[in-house]
Amino acid sequence: MTKPDPAELQREIEFSLPIQIKFSDIDGYLHVNNGVYFNYFEHARAMFLYQVCDWDIMKIGSVVGRIEMDYFRPIHIDDMVRALVKCSRIGNTSFDLEQYLVGETQDGEPYTFAKSKCILVSVDMKTIKPMPLPENYRAKLQPKS
Repeated sequence: MTKPDPAELQREIEFSLPIQIKFSDIDGYLHVNNGVYFNYFEHARAMFLYQVCDWDIMKIGSVVGRIEMDYFRPIHIDDMVRALVKCSRIGNTSFDLEQYLVGETQDGEPYTFAKSKCILVSVDMKTIKPMPLPENYRAKLQPKS
């Protein structure tokens, strides 16, 4: 598993969100508990859909169909972390978000802490069944290159 370069990721991915590490995120090993990374990615996904797509979750939901994560380095309380999010695939009812936790260690070393791929499915909130991804969201999810 190759660790992506954090500087290159920050140049390539437009959406970036600072992550606040809380004392309650820290486990007995004095680093962020591995399960908390999922919370960081979930928050970043929600903010990406809200800020980039103006997603109205009361009409069309987006539910996780699959999520996977690679851990590269533990996050400690004094590290500075940002979540990066981009859409990497758009299907009929689903789309993939590629996400990274990047930043600097407490010693100022740039680092990629983790990577996640999440497959989201758009659902009709009245029926809770998959539905085609609306064109307005599809257009906003397209990479800007």
